[in-house]
Amino acid sequence: MNSRGFDGGRIDSLGLDENGSPVIVEYKRGVDAGVINQGLFYLSWLMDHRAEFEHLVRDRLGVTAAAQVLWSGPRLICIAGDFTRYDVHAVREHRRSIDLVRYCLFGNDLLGLEAVASVSGGTPVARRARRPIAVPAADGGEATPMAELAAVVDEVLRGLGDGVNRVQRKHYRAYQRLRNFACVCPPQRSKLLVYLKADPKQVDLVPGFTRDVTGLGHLGTGDLEVQLRAPRDVERAEALFLASYAAA
Repeated sequence: MNSRGFDGGRIDSLGLDENGSPVIVEYKRGVDAGVINQGLFYLSWLMDHRAEFEHLVRDRLGVTAAAQVLWSGPRLICIAGDFTRYDVHAVREHRRSIDLVRYCLFGNDLLGLEAVASVSGGTPVARRARRPIAVPAADGGEATPMAELAAVVDEVLRGLGDGVNRVQRKHYRAYQRLRNFACVCPPQRSKLLVYLKADPKQVDLVPGFTRDVTGLGHLGTGDLEVQLRAPRDVERAEALFLASYAAA
């Protein structure tokens, strides 16, 4: 949904990400702090006009998409030739989810994008040191092995590098940079399913551990299914996590 005009302004691009979160994308050719200020203005306007946005989604994408709009994590992506350290500091002081992306042209028809900074809900996302994890059970009793395993996976995915945002959906938890790179489903009795953006054709599939689900219905996004049953499986999967993170 491009060039949405309102109140004398015009959003460069407006849409939904893979998790149903509203996304505003603003572009500038060079180094221009105005792209951040303008984007924040549009984002504030959007939060005050949710019904109009949902009506637009309903018209363009259908009733189902409109009913699944996730307002807890609206995103602003600012793309420019470069950003200053003052720009990076400014977005880290803000309470919204903001991505700063630098573009670079190679010749006449090749465009490269590089994430400069990512802030999730006002919290700069930095690489996290691995640490022991205590997971309380929902009913106040002992945490189940699969709940503990889910906590370990959460720590690993969030610690892969800068710019990881975590979005909780009804049926899965998504980990994203500019787009999802991993989706973790609720723990089952004996396994935890993770779906990755890694290309299944580039992976040596192992029965009972990895599976190509291209074209198959499943929760979350990604064509590579990873089945985790024990902490050692998380160690086996780390290279796949990294490949999916790099692809996003």
